Amino acid sequence: MTCEQAKPRMTDYWSLTLGEAEQKEFSAHLASCEACRSEVSRVGALWQSLDLLPLEEPSGKVRERFYEMLGAYRQGLASAETQPAKRWWTMPAWQMAAAAALLAVGLGAGYVARGNGQPPAEVSQLREEVASMRQLVALSLMQQQSASERLKGVSWSYQVEPSDTEVLNALVTTVNHDPNVNVRLAAVDALRPFTGSPATHLAARNAVVQALPKETAPIVQVALIDFLAELKERNAAPELRRLVSDPDIDSGVRKRAEWALERMQ
Repeated sequence: MTCEQAKPRMTDYWSLTLGEAEQKEFSAHLASCEACRSEVSRVGALWQSLDLLPLEEPSGKVRERFYEMLGAYRQGLASAETQPAKRWWTMPAWQMAAAAALLAVGLGAGYVARGNGQPPAEVSQLREEVASMRQLVALSLMQQQSASERLKGVSWSYQVEPSDTEVLNALVTTVNHDPNVNVRLAAVDALRPFTGSPATHLAARNAVVQALPKETAPIVQVALIDFLAELKERNAAPELRRLVSDPDIDSGVRKRAEWALERMQ
């Protein structure tokens, strides 16, 4: 596949609409072409940012609607706790309720922040609700059967605090075990913010080091190698040397491993 052939397929790649054979051909091209790899990352960032478009101005009834939705969410949680055989976070209805509640929280927080005579304590409470709902949506989506839903969950992880260990653990599990290469690739990139927090820095670094020997998809291997080179993670040097000396490894991966070793010196 040439660069000209790859470019029209970039949006299909992120929307998970490529066929199996086309997916393999496209991934092999990205593993060996730095320019297209950079371009597909840019397209991916744009794709993920669609969920972050500015919200419309809230009406005066936003607080009332927010508490109605939050009450429905809590009622569903209480009901699920009395029925342990059913996992409420895997049920589409409660995922929709969580997402709706999150939207209402965001609108409510904006309504209060613009100054409507509400005390600071209430603003703080709404912010806590926002953080909780963001975490809930990210975690629930990453557990879904649909790869596109799991990809959305990875995208939502960018909206949680970088010190959130639960979301970090979910991303690590995704990087190591998700069956879809696109989801694993997105999860690798989503680990980056967690290296900037003292609470999760070491865990995130170790996760990337440990994921590389398990990965078999060239495009994800390259993403992990780039991440390790960016971190200058010398603990990964033995695995990088193994990749360089393995004749069965994709040539693009070997070259990238060589480059990473040189950068770490």
